[in-house]
Amino acid sequence: MNPYFSLTDKVYNITEQYPELIEPLVEMGYESLKNDALRKLMGRSISLEMALKTRHLDVEKAEQTLVDVIRRTRENPDALRVTGVLPCPIRIQLMEKLNNWIEEHHADVSCDLQAASMGLDHIEEQVKNSKSADDLADIYLSAGFGLFFDRSLLGHYSDAGVFADLTGMERLNSCFDNEHLQLKDPKHQYTILAGVPAVFMVNESVLDGRAFPKSWSDLLSPEFENSIAMPVRDLDLFNALLLGIYSHYGEDGVRALGRNLMSAMHPAEMVKTGTKAKKASAPAVTVMPYFFTLMNRENSTLTPVWPSDGAILSPIFLLSKASSSKKSQEFISYLASKEMGEVFCAGGKFPSTHPDVDNGLSPEETFLWPGWDFIYSHDIGSLLKETERMFFEASEETK
Repeated sequence: MNPYFSLTDKVYNITEQYPELIEPLVEMGYESLKNDALRKLMGRSISLEMALKTRHLDVEKAEQTLVDVIRRTRENPDALRVTGVLPCPIRIQLMEKLNNWIEEHHADVSCDLQAASMGLDHIEEQVKNSKSADDLADIYLSAGFGLFFDRSLLGHYSDAGVFADLTGMERLNSCFDNEHLQLKDPKHQYTILAGVPAVFMVNESVLDGRAFPKSWSDLLSPEFENSIAMPVRDLDLFNALLLGIYSHYGEDGVRALGRNLMSAMHPAEMVKTGTKAKKASAPAVTVMPYFFTLMNRENSTLTPVWPSDGAILSPIFLLSKASSSKKSQEFISYLASKEMGEVFCAGGKFPSTHPDVDNGLSPEETFLWPGWDFIYSHDIGSLLKETERMFFEASEETK
């Protein structure tokens, strides 16, 4: 339950306590609330939850929108506002570090960093409802491409030059800054703190004579039609997979990946399949974040594979408003520090971009990334929708 109101509270009581909610509720379709007499008459007879349901609105999303309005209105307007989601395996460690830093520095920071499993819906809603850059948080932190590059979301503000890389890092970790890969944004807007590498596990017991796949190009082969599992519901990673494959293998690659999909599974569920006997329902190959390969059991029939053409990377982005640099600089410097980089790397095996962090990767463990030229020359929001359509169309053809 949020700290401001209960969904079972009457609309009148809520709007009396938080009059700033009248306008957003009117925008949701409750025109009568503009009239004080009607607000008192009708608002006293209906709970917020019931009111939202009568409009067929998503109750959880609407509640979060209202909470965001209260926070923006009631909290210290000079406080540094940080919002986003953190990878579940390391969220607790990261939050402990950040909270300790905030306490030690007596910093005025409003930090709303939820677990990635909660999704980005509430943040996207807040961005869509923003009338100008002034309504945005000072710092956004999350994996994935959609929120940051979609022009109906933060991409619109990025095009307007609202954001800047304030970390001061002139070079990145050699894993991400070499002759094959340059992860530093040449326009100095986006910062990448770490990455979620997508690798795969091969179930040798169900290969049935097929060659052992060692690369994404192998995985796109017709031999693996209807044979692979992917975390389709993990939108951040799924979007990274679509962009990675499209940028290197084109539309044919995306369609091949779709045809080869057997099932959508959570990575933890995928790992469990390796302990089962051979069965027709088991995928031959499972795509998953590198972190989950560490859960593989000794008696498993799954073999982890870091693709020879590179693990597809879902970056963990840091996006900072340039206009907030005075109050955000110290906090950003800490976010981008070696200490935090080691939490990303060691705690969750999300390789850090900090130049002094040892990510424990071999020279052969490289990354597949669309590249900044590709990103800046495409409408990423539209491209994600289009590649998703291609993928699922192709997937249906084999079902």
